[in-house]
Amino acid sequence: MNKIFSYAMTVLAAMAITACDEVEGITVEEIEVPEGYELSAGTSTIFFNSPLAYDQPASWIAGAYDSRFNSGDRLYDNVKTINENGNNGGLGPAYAGFSCGSCHRNAGRTEPTYWSALRNGSDMASGDYGFTSMLIYITKKNGELFQDYGRVIHDQAIYGVKAEGKLKVALDSMEFKFPDGERYSLCVPRWSITEWYADSVSADDLFCTVRIPLRHVGMGQMMALDHNEIEALARKSNYPEWGISGRCNYITERGKKRLGLSGNKAQHFDLTVELGFSSDMGMTNSRYPEEICEGQLQMSQGSMMGLCYDQLDVSTEDMEDVDLYMQALAVPARRNVNDPDVKAGQQLFYQAGCHLCHTPTLHTQPRGSVLLAGTQLPWLGGQTVHPYSDFLLHDMGSEIMGVGLNDNFKSGLAMGNEWRTTPLWGIGLQQIVNGHTYFLHDGRARNLTEAIMWHGGEGEASKNKFKNMNKEQRRQLIKFVESL
Repeated sequence: MNKIFSYAMTVLAAMAITACDEVEGITVEEIEVPEGYELSAGTSTIFFNSPLAYDQPASWIAGAYDSRFNSGDRLYDNVKTINENGNNGGLGPAYAGFSCGSCHRNAGRTEPTYWSALRNGSDMASGDYGFTSMLIYITKKNGELFQDYGRVIHDQAIYGVKAEGKLKVALDSMEFKFPDGERYSLCVPRWSITEWYADSVSADDLFCTVRIPLRHVGMGQMMALDHNEIEALARKSNYPEWGISGRCNYITERGKKRLGLSGNKAQHFDLTVELGFSSDMGMTNSRYPEEICEGQLQMSQGSMMGLCYDQLDVSTEDMEDVDLYMQALAVPARRNVNDPDVKAGQQLFYQAGCHLCHTPTLHTQPRGSVLLAGTQLPWLGGQTVHPYSDFLLHDMGSEIMGVGLNDNFKSGLAMGNEWRTTPLWGIGLQQIVNGHTYFLHDGRARNLTEAIMWHGGEGEASKNKFKNMNKEQRRQLIKFVESL
């Protein structure tokens, strides 16, 4: 069945009927979009639309892999403690999250804390929200790291230890109108840090950017992607009439230079399980054996409390189980594919050039993916998948009224204004799974319309196509995206 489906998709993709459509001087081909695409991730597709839609095993999980998947699931979700596994090590002393699931609820993205605080009437300027469910990145204005803090502010700490700092946010709002008169607004979070654990860092020498969690949908397929295909897209993704020119991010880690696929800026070539345990939860492991706050006052405070720092907090075997769990999660199938509005929205998606970066179809390499300790997952190999992403970097940083998506934070080859194209598969279930529709790297977009209207740089032409559609067409395009 899988070979038949792949062949059918290839034939359908080749059936294109062209006509001309011109908006703002851009002439594009009107494509008769192939029908189908329900099987978003080949054999890892699941027809499941509940709040646990992101958190189901693929059908190929069985036998020993079933027990390992369940073990990884528990390690992903369970709250970590100071005395993890009774070995007097574990969470902290400083940390950003107390489990993977604390930020990635149901393998999705936990609601950004500053929005829930605002909705509940909290004082957003106080900086004291408790657990933030977000990562807080800081650098000096020249791009260098602060010696006492590193790249991430760990805003949580175990009892008796002081957190590195607390996030403070103020929110600006800008009002706009579409050409047809419909109103929309864009919100801009302004970040700062208070309650520094050591000497305060001057705001004049601080860049601060915040990242809300990514959805863990299609992680195995992403790790199994054919790198040659991604690199070929980078060579071919030059569309001067649209101002689009994507490029790869290459990362050097552990002495190897490889293609980056994972993260907001494609700044990692794996799922960063070891980094998540280390930086997010303060748990040492074979790849990161030192405490994240090595040399800070927290270390001596922890020692005074009887904490031991001379052993690893999490084993490589346990981390590989978490890696297996993430890569073996099924991808929800598309929904409402025969709805007339969804079909109309799909056509508009193509007419607006969204597919030039949100590439509908990619393929995985024949042998699948490899977990962090070397276990092969051949079931992920040879698949036709529909992530709606080219996984390339694109300049998204042009300014809107003095504000843009440039966060001044470099990651590998990616500059502050460059972001990896976000995969769209499963995006329409985010509200069901996580109860919110906040998007973009810092959650500033409250819905998909705002997310589109934040597109600048290489996304400017497509944004303007969307902007100049009538209200019904904009609704249809959004409905198509929600079907993915």
